[in-house]
Amino acid sequence: MLPSSEHTIGPFFPQTFFREGDNDLRRITADAAPSTRGETITIHGVVLKADGVACVNMVLEAWQADAAGRFNHEADPEAHLADPNFLGWGRAWTDAQGRYAFTTLLPGGYAEGNQRRAPHINLSIMGAGLMRIARTTLFFPQGDNTADPVFALVPEALQGRLVAQPDGPGRYRFDIILHGGAETPFFQD
Repeated sequence: MLPSSEHTIGPFFPQTFFREGDNDLRRITADAAPSTRGETITIHGVVLKADGVACVNMVLEAWQADAAGRFNHEADPEAHLADPNFLGWGRAWTDAQGRYAFTTLLPGGYAEGNQRRAPHINLSIMGAGLMRIARTTLFFPQGDNTADPVFALVPEALQGRLVAQPDGPGRYRFDIILHGGAETPFFQD
C-alpha cells in the first residue's frame, strides 16, 4: 500500500522501548562512563502544536559534533582526533506535558568545505500527526551564528526561533512548535 496524505509517520513505540540513558549523548553505550572532554549541558523543552497543546509521545533524535567540533565518523577528515568516549547521538521522547530532555556536551564549531559551522545540535522530530520527519537545528546564543550557512538560510525574522535560551547553569531551553505562525523553522533533506 502506498502512503497517502492521510497517513502519518510510524510505527509508534511505547516509552518502554527506550532504554535508560538513550538521551545521554556523552556515552558510547549505556554502561560506558560519560565523556569529560567538554562542558556538560542539558537541552530541554516542550514540543507543542500551534494551539499550545502538548505533543505526547513524540520521538526526538539529536546528533552533534564533540566539544572540539569533530565527529567520530569516516566522513570527518579529523575523525582520528574525535573524542572516542562521545557518541554524539541520542534519542528522547516527550512525556504527557510534551517535555523532553537531552544530556550532552556543548558542541564545538567546525569547518564544512570553505565555510565555518557554528556550534549546533541537529534534531529530528517524529510521531503521530506528522506526515514526515521534521528536522531542525538548535544553535546557541554565544558565538557567531550569522556566519553559519544553515542559520543564514532562515529569514532574519525567524532566526531567533533556532537559538536555545540559557535556563540556568549548563541548561538550555529549546521549545519546538510544529505548526502555525510561531512555528519552529524546519529543513528538508
